[in-house]
Amino acid sequence: MPSLSLSLRLAVAGALLLLVGCGGASPPAAGTAAKPDFATLTVAAEAAPRERSWDGTVEAVNRATLAAQTAGRVLELPFDVNDYVEAGSVVVRFTNVEQKSGRQQAEAMLRAAEATAAEAEAEFKRISELVERQLVSRAQLDQVTARRNGARAQLSAAQAMLQEAGTQVDYTVVRAPYSGILTERHVEIGETVTPGQPLISGLSLDQLRVTVQIPQSDVAQIRQRQQARVLLADGNSVTADKVIVFPYADPASHSYTVRLELPQGETGLTPGAIVKVRFALGETERVTVPVSALVQRSEIRGVYVVDAGGRVSLRQLRLGHRHGERIEVLAGLSAGETIAADPMAALTWLSAQTEAGRG
Repeated sequence: MPSLSLSLRLAVAGALLLLVGCGGASPPAAGTAAKPDFATLTVAAEAAPRERSWDGTVEAVNRATLAAQTAGRVLELPFDVNDYVEAGSVVVRFTNVEQKSGRQQAEAMLRAAEATAAEAEAEFKRISELVERQLVSRAQLDQVTARRNGARAQLSAAQAMLQEAGTQVDYTVVRAPYSGILTERHVEIGETVTPGQPLISGLSLDQLRVTVQIPQSDVAQIRQRQQARVLLADGNSVTADKVIVFPYADPASHSYTVRLELPQGETGLTPGAIVKVRFALGETERVTVPVSALVQRSEIRGVYVVDAGGRVSLRQLRLGHRHGERIEVLAGLSAGETIAADPMAALTWLSAQTEAGRG
């Protein structure tokens, strides 16, 4: 009897699924004498946290709106909205003619103050020597001492003015405080700005957190266990580094805000997105199977079950959440049952048994 083609095998698998989707047995061609020669595994129940889920909102820990710290006209905006910006990159540049002029004036005042201070110091030393030789009066020494102290104060003020003038020049170049995404521009090239005026807004994707509104009835258990995970689109989850329950409730909804600090790294989450968050509330047992053992047929998923007599059947399952490489079974399978570890190997074995039964 020639071997079955791949399309015929898939057709056989589809027929098996329709027959056993409600708990039916394997086809008679499989027989009871032949024992499966493919790898199997025994389903076992495992201890797991009892969880409950709520919707949460992803937020960026680092987000800011940069404002002008000096007056000027916008000369350059190197980045646009949605651009990625490295930390330290120039995001806004102003004209700096007035600021540079102020720094030059401060430098000139500093040089004049240094000359005055040097002259006052020299005169103080000269008069001090004359006083020691009793050639001039003590009153004259007091006068030169006062002039020396005044020159020193003027020198300190000139140094501070130069530092302030240099800072004003630095303020004409605005740099990104951290790497992230530019979310909004509040000014355009050519616009004149004043100190305190918003320039651009941005956020960092390196550190994210999730905020969730929790009913008052569940807050005590969440605060006690401090365990939560965020479900991702691919079925995996991210465990929160820290669970922070706010110490007060919203007077309108009587709900508590819970903040989850997420670990750094690429998770696929983006600020503003809605995600499912599962909090541990207690202990329970769950049955899980490897994701690799599942059979997908249209909208139905199941596993090949091997009974005590060696008969193989495809059984439909109702599945829950995925936990890494394993997935929770809500209905259709019990602890202690045996399933095929490789569904393709089980399908090949079933096809061979069907062919042998026809021969």
